[in-house]
Amino acid sequence: MAAESKIGIIGGGVSGIAAAKQLREYESVVFEATDSIGGVWKHCSYRSTRLQTPRCDYEFSDFPWAPQRDNNSCSFPSYKEVLEYLHSYATHFDVLKLVKFNSKVVEIRFVGELERSGEYGSLLPGRPLWEVGVQTTQSETIQWYGFEFLVICTGKYGDIPLIPKFPENKGPEVFQGKVVHTLDYCKLDQEESTRLLKGNKVLIVGYKKSAIDLAVECAEANQGADGQACTMVVRTLHWTVPHYSVWGLPFYMFYSTRASQFLHQRPNQGFFRTLLCHMLSPMRRTISKVIEWYLTWKLPLEKYGLKPDHPFEEDYASCQMAILPENFFSEADKGKIGFKRLGCSKWWFWEGGIELEDGSRLDADVVVLATGFDGKHKLKAIVPDPFRSLLEFPSGMMPLYRGTINPMIPNMAFVGYIESVSNLHTAELRCKWLSRLVDDKFKLPSIEKMVDQIGKEMEIMRKATRFYKRSCISTFSINHSDEICEEMGWRSWRKNNCIAEAFSPYNAHDYHEDE
Repeated sequence: MAAESKIGIIGGGVSGIAAAKQLREYESVVFEATDSIGGVWKHCSYRSTRLQTPRCDYEFSDFPWAPQRDNNSCSFPSYKEVLEYLHSYATHFDVLKLVKFNSKVVEIRFVGELERSGEYGSLLPGRPLWEVGVQTTQSETIQWYGFEFLVICTGKYGDIPLIPKFPENKGPEVFQGKVVHTLDYCKLDQEESTRLLKGNKVLIVGYKKSAIDLAVECAEANQGADGQACTMVVRTLHWTVPHYSVWGLPFYMFYSTRASQFLHQRPNQGFFRTLLCHMLSPMRRTISKVIEWYLTWKLPLEKYGLKPDHPFEEDYASCQMAILPENFFSEADKGKIGFKRLGCSKWWFWEGGIELEDGSRLDADVVVLATGFDGKHKLKAIVPDPFRSLLEFPSGMMPLYRGTINPMIPNMAFVGYIESVSNLHTAELRCKWLSRLVDDKFKLPSIEKMVDQIGKEMEIMRKATRFYKRSCISTFSINHSDEICEEMGWRSWRKNNCIAEAFSPYNAHDYHEDE
């Protein structure tokens, strides 16, 4: 055994840095597989990637962004600006000294004894319960570290691409062109990416944020008469928004205030609250319709066959609302971006492109798979049995109490696996909660009660959207934070007066530590 410490943190992205800052009094050790912090912002960003939430909603509670020259505190920073902000935060709080760079965790071993009392055991028992095997880029030898408590922050995105499964002899190997995943594209410099896209027939499989941004970069690389149009192959449509206002009203008024979230169901709400939510459901549907009318009027969704059949609130409730690049539809109007709807979910390769189940074929020189990432595979690759089988329920969702603790896995926490409108704020607040839990300032409920709470939250997500497996709390995020604050002994209502409490948006600044 090389070294022992109280707390180990795996991953140096946003969640890992937030955890390290909150737990720094324990001299935590952070293992980062690459040479830099930043996670997906460092390794899964395009040149054009920008923040999906306004700057003012994506900051730590005790570290504001530097003032902007245009005094626009709610602009959308580029990925480089986000990385600079994260580095400034880590430097300011002296977190970088805790990070072991180029240190990949390849194996975890449980060396403690399982509790069978139905109660969660001590988080810092005074002896290592987990051994972590780490391989550095300088050596093939695995070095082992012992920890009393582990925090997993490897994230849901990046590292491992999610590749569709194809019939035999109909995969990428039969295609005579080039196949890349967006993860591969992110690693290209400007010259290499331009060479890949310019003058080629490019098919982009997908219609989420990474696919939309890539389509714009492809269109920009193919300006001029000799440029080729790229085609987006769309299976599932999702609502996209051009900016954070609707009919001139700030978007937060519709979903990010206590009053607006009062219309949505939440866990532990009781019979009368459930009845009231049912009675107010027409108002909730009307709000969704108003937003849909605006988006249909503002954007040429019907012209291009891109209007989803499901309500807007289902995409919001599953954290799948994407901000469009300014020139997305202008490039489509110029013929530089085309769209092909999949009438079915099945497709495969042929030597000249891809073929759909209906027999139609699309020619291509380059096929880019914007098909997402397999974050759970990363977890299952390092978490040992018997805990590996407990990482997700049969529904595919991760069972996490307060979005952090798996009741069935001792002395281990997970940060960054639930989503909201601002994932940074979500991660930071849960790291504050975790820090106080480790400090023994409050106790976890019994395993049975934690599992019951998880089930209630999952049921709310399942009722809110058909895309519930993403574990998104956006429609009851304030209530989720209320319950976390109550467990920490904080005030759950954080505003200065009732008007602000009801109608002002909640953000990280509302969760400064209570005196």
